[in-house]
Amino acid sequence: MQLTVQNLLVLQITGSAAATGLSLSVQAAPALLISLFGGAAVDRWPRRVTAAVSQVLLGAIAFATAVLVALDRLDMTSLMVLAAVTGVVATVDGPACALLGNDLVPVADVPSAIGVGALVHQAGRLVGTALAGVTVGFLGTAAAYAANGLSFLFVASVIPFLRPAPGAARGAAAGGRARAEQDMTVREGLVFFARRPRLLALAGITGVSAVFGRNYGLTLAVLVTGPLAGGAGAFGTVSTVLAAGGILGALLGARMRRPSVRLVGLLAASGALLQVVAGLSPSLAVLLALVLPMAVVESVSDTAGRAVLQTDPPARLRGRVLGVWGSIGTVWNLGGPPALGLLMELAGARGALVAGGLVVAGAIGAGHFLRGRRTPAPTVPLGTQEGDLPGKAALSTAA
Repeated sequence: MQLTVQNLLVLQITGSAAATGLSLSVQAAPALLISLFGGAAVDRWPRRVTAAVSQVLLGAIAFATAVLVALDRLDMTSLMVLAAVTGVVATVDGPACALLGNDLVPVADVPSAIGVGALVHQAGRLVGTALAGVTVGFLGTAAAYAANGLSFLFVASVIPFLRPAPGAARGAAAGGRARAEQDMTVREGLVFFARRPRLLALAGITGVSAVFGRNYGLTLAVLVTGPLAGGAGAFGTVSTVLAAGGILGALLGARMRRPSVRLVGLLAASGALLQVVAGLSPSLAVLLALVLPMAVVESVSDTAGRAVLQTDPPARLRGRVLGVWGSIGTVWNLGGPPALGLLMELAGARGALVAGGLVVAGAIGAGHFLRGRRTPAPTVPLGTQEGDLPGKAALSTAA
């Protein structure tokens, strides 16, 4: 809701779409620079306290913006500063809230809990955008910011009453002397990520998909309004189907019990091939028939990837691993749209969808082929955990 209102406010102040994009980049930029430190803070501090404080801070930023708007004192400089501060707080709030949610269920149910979180996220994107338009239209921009500030305070007031589930794999939330004796440095998280083949493979799959696919708000908008000769209403229909597919995919993702990097790759490659076919769509009706499964596959793949990311590392390292992922993901989010825009300039909307889909599917297929040619890992004794394997055996079986 707040992002939508922010975009409308920037357009109102400047009348520039470029300035709107700049405000989003300013808010995302802190994740590139300090996500590693935000993740380390989540591992070091109790999660309930960290999540509650970050929610209060986000609420305070929303209220401050509401006051400035109501007093007609908000200019672009102030808005950019507030966006940057929001981005800084989000580097702590994101992993803290994600891992706190995992603490509330038994270990076996964490993948399903992540799926439920994805469902809430997809529904929030859909409902929040609609609420932003209604609130701004009837009550004004300041009221929309104030409403979002209240939502942050509501979450912060609930967090102290949450209780971890028995047997939950907790990290910093567990407290105690063991945490003080652990190496809580940023470097430890970086080293773990770099030495974990399955996390590197997940990063590769997600990265190539983020750059050459998935930016459907850009590629499909150009396809619908260009070659398919549709208008804004037609693209609105496509966007609605995409949102519905995302929610359906999140529901399916919540049923997963043992997500894996292989599953993420298979789903990403399937989505890429659907993207190729979508790029060749002769009509809007055919495109709509393809958009739904594309959105479902993307949503299930994202849910599976998040589950791997949040369950693969030891509990004490999960905040820092999410911090590493936040920095990597920001690179994709900032670099993907310009790269895809350049590809569309060179090959057109259809060419970009087809070429991008082939690149994604080809890269994933090549990675799977190369992995299959590696020397088989040593036989692991029954009952041995991946983390118990020494040296190269642990790395090879982890993939």
